[in-house]
Amino acid sequence: MADVKINPEDTSEQAEVRWGKLAKLKEVGYPIYPNDFKPTHNAAEVISRFGSLSDEGLAETRREIRLAGRIMAIRYFGKASFFHIQDRRGRLQVYARKERLGDQDYALFESLDVGDIVGTWGHLFRTRTKELTLEAHGLRLLAKCLRPLPEKWHGLADVEVRYRQRYVDLMVNPEVREVFEKRSRIVRLLRRFFEERDFLEVETPMMQSIPGGAAARPFTTYHNALDMELYLRVAPELFLKRLLVGGFDRVFELNRNFRNEGISVRHNPEFTMLEFYQAYATFEDLIQLTEELFVAIAKEIVGSLQVSYGGQTIDLTPPWRRLTITEAIVTHGGADEAEVSTLEGLQNFARRKGLHADLNAPYGNLVVEVFEEIAESQLIQPTFITGYPLEVSPLARKNDKNPALVDRFELYIGGRELANAFSELNDPADQRQRFLEQMAARRAGDNTANPVDEDYVRALEYGMPPAAGEGIGIDRLVMFFTDSLSIRDVILFPLLRPQA
Repeated sequence: MADVKINPEDTSEQAEVRWGKLAKLKEVGYPIYPNDFKPTHNAAEVISRFGSLSDEGLAETRREIRLAGRIMAIRYFGKASFFHIQDRRGRLQVYARKERLGDQDYALFESLDVGDIVGTWGHLFRTRTKELTLEAHGLRLLAKCLRPLPEKWHGLADVEVRYRQRYVDLMVNPEVREVFEKRSRIVRLLRRFFEERDFLEVETPMMQSIPGGAAARPFTTYHNALDMELYLRVAPELFLKRLLVGGFDRVFELNRNFRNEGISVRHNPEFTMLEFYQAYATFEDLIQLTEELFVAIAKEIVGSLQVSYGGQTIDLTPPWRRLTITEAIVTHGGADEAEVSTLEGLQNFARRKGLHADLNAPYGNLVVEVFEEIAESQLIQPTFITGYPLEVSPLARKNDKNPALVDRFELYIGGRELANAFSELNDPADQRQRFLEQMAARRAGDNTANPVDEDYVRALEYGMPPAAGEGIGIDRLVMFFTDSLSIRDVILFPLLRPQA
């Protein structure tokens, strides 16, 4: 092994001491980074299986316990000391006694630092304070921590450092680990929820020759062998609806999407979505299904339909409130209903309120901009917003009573959009016309407008059953159920600008 050198980025005294300890271990022939230690238990298993035993019961068990994990605290008391070992499931105290370990292993123990990964084995007992503890009969160093961990009482508090060094964040902040454990539970629950309702989980392409399914700027890449430009998908929608054509009447996908847009507390260029489609269903059916889904998650993750988010209590008890998009503007913006029903009236209202909306936009686009600026943040309790204009919904079915609108809803909770759903447009002639209108908007400068996807139109010409579909942002869903106010808190490795 080549001589190790201290990283020039960290020349602190503590780092130098740690590198020096590693060098000494190497000099005496101690195995560096071994890979032959096998734990028999984790901390949670030990506490669950043996935590209720009396002192006498522990003494009678005499079963050897082998643990592996990271040292998170050490208390030295001469020839007998304590340390806490942390593994994937929790922490357990270990008692290190020179008389039991022997000179060699105790000398090793005295050279250890907080952050080192060790393996140890021995028997369980209780200390005078009744804490379940492993008395170490042996000790192995499995990996040296060459950088000091954040100071105990302050932890890793710098938000930027937490995101850049998530591995340290997870190591020292238990509440962060809990967020990502809950995220995994939520994803498992989603799969179970849809599989129990006879939905088929599928996978669709992440690289596409035509980006579609959402109004968003795509990332571009290039395939050398095919000599063609490709796009990272902005949404899986058009491929999932092709599967409806093919006869899969209920499908869902937990997918990664990529949108070449801004970064904020609600947006990350790479994010996770749940999209599902159900034949012979309408957006009204999905309202009920969405309520059932959120209730199921709340019961399992929170244990209640009263969810704390952003300092407020959200009541998920169905049925949830419904408002049309214009009703929301009237209710939360103080507008007159007749005023917001025309382009001129809406423009006047936006001017009077000093909004930043584009007053030259078509009515449908302007009404959405006004809604997002004046009403969205006020939708704290669960609210389904309906009555979306046709102009902003190129893939949704027209409403039978008012063809200027579509059968669509967006779900808002805590002032944020969590879901978007609609009855699907399955008329190929109408769909082609909408694509052409989108292309006209694209030529006029709207680079988020959908291009024409002739193969998708061809698929519709074979006949797609009437259906409804929905997309739910997994990151925002996890934010809600873990009371996290930034999307970066629920993504393990959010995109950040490189350090200078």
